[in-house]
Amino acid sequence: MLFSPLSKSSPHALPSPDGKYVATVFPGIINVRAVAGLNVVNVIKLGHDFSGPVISFQWSKSSRLLLVADPERIRVVSALDDSFNATVRNHVSAGTKPAVVDFGASDSEICVVAPFGLKFTVFDLKSSRAIEIPNPKVFSALSASTCFSFRPETRHLALLTRSAGKDIVSIHSFPTRELLRSWSPDTVDAQGLAWSPDGRWLAVWDSASQGHRIVFYTPDGHAFRTWAGPTNPQPEDQDFALGPGVKSLQFSADSRYVAIGDFSRSVSVLSVSSVTETLRLRHPKTLAPTETLQVWQEQIGISHAGPAIHTFLRATQPISPAPSSRDSPELLSGCSLIAFDHSSTLVATRLDDCPTALWIWDVQVAELRAVLLFHGNVASISWHPHVSETLLIRCDGDQYDGSAFVWDPLSEGPRFVDFAQRLPAAKTCGKQRVLWLGAPDTDPANSCPSIFFSDTQVFLLAFLGDSDQGPPPWGADGPPSPTFAPPDRRRVESPLELVPAEDESDDYNEVEDTFIHRR
Repeated sequence: MLFSPLSKSSPHALPSPDGKYVATVFPGIINVRAVAGLNVVNVIKLGHDFSGPVISFQWSKSSRLLLVADPERIRVVSALDDSFNATVRNHVSAGTKPAVVDFGASDSEICVVAPFGLKFTVFDLKSSRAIEIPNPKVFSALSASTCFSFRPETRHLALLTRSAGKDIVSIHSFPTRELLRSWSPDTVDAQGLAWSPDGRWLAVWDSASQGHRIVFYTPDGHAFRTWAGPTNPQPEDQDFALGPGVKSLQFSADSRYVAIGDFSRSVSVLSVSSVTETLRLRHPKTLAPTETLQVWQEQIGISHAGPAIHTFLRATQPISPAPSSRDSPELLSGCSLIAFDHSSTLVATRLDDCPTALWIWDVQVAELRAVLLFHGNVASISWHPHVSETLLIRCDGDQYDGSAFVWDPLSEGPRFVDFAQRLPAAKTCGKQRVLWLGAPDTDPANSCPSIFFSDTQVFLLAFLGDSDQGPPPWGADGPPSPTFAPPDRRRVESPLELVPAEDESDDYNEVEDTFIHRR
């Protein structure tokens, strides 16, 4: 494993989706570094009127533009040159903080969800137009992103609103966002919606208090099928229909499956093409290791002369995962964390009533492949976006400060990645961020993953291979010490100037009718 030199950072630092750059917000400027060499390639001045605090900082999907927002304005700028510069002012009511500020379906589109579900606004930076849609169904800032979804390829917007006590699903064209059609879904209290990755289906799920109910619609609004739980439940699920319903929903990358978590110890996996349950993943209370089921237990060794050492031993005897130790008046149960890997072969799950255990399932053969048992609660998981069956894991707790774990089926348990020992005084400072460093231009079969880590002062990269597997993304040599480039004073830009984005083709203005062949 190889680590890069340290570079100066802030609470707002992000790698680009293509893995080539790292952008960091400092007072009054955005600093952009190239991963190759870790040298500063651009310094963007935000202007004196951008006072902060930063409430949103995002890369566009193309890795061409950067979005940074404070409570008064949104700035969108070109990451590497002066080709684009736009400012949106007064995007929400004074004294309030938006629930979502992010890029839309293209680089020139910004979506803002106002607090308390007051309105959903789409800003078109090409035409300097804004479209406002009232009453988006927003329950909280954490769930605000579930009220809208962009269809892959065609980039149609599906939006969930509620008016006069009724849920409404509307479809809006790209790029004009004109209303194409709308309908009232067959729900009592819809909680969210999501397009499948192939764009063939739109799933709308009802509140957990209304039981198990997910309605799958075609892009033109026809109800294809409704899932209301297992049709032939096992004896242990005989009271399934009486319990609370959908808690989480996740499509596989190839759109073959959709996994649904509820408040039980099971996860239903449906075939998307037929909306029928193909398997039910039941989390056993006692694990019996076998040749095909690996159970790895974390061992933490305390050293007086150095850092704690995290290793994993493979269990050989039956073992029961530890229940939740959280002090909460709310009874935690069910599965709220589900993630498919890039190949759609493996799916990882975590039960809320047993948060120290991570379960890895093989959906092709409907078997439990591995269980990873930690001492702390599993806080987040992320499969690598391009390398199959490679999982990044973060845990809560002081003993996991500045660290992460990487697991794959061929490893001897999770691999411990210790960033803290590379930091000044071997301690982290403030908020931490651990992400995969994307590399879509690299052949996944011959690539070795890299990880981005940052706190409020520095960031660094970790290459999971060694020198025999080629040079790391930053190259053989990096800067000898943390560097910070001063603002480029030759740049002249106006925060009020709106430079049109390059033309984007409007490939689809109408959603197709899935059932047209029947007419």
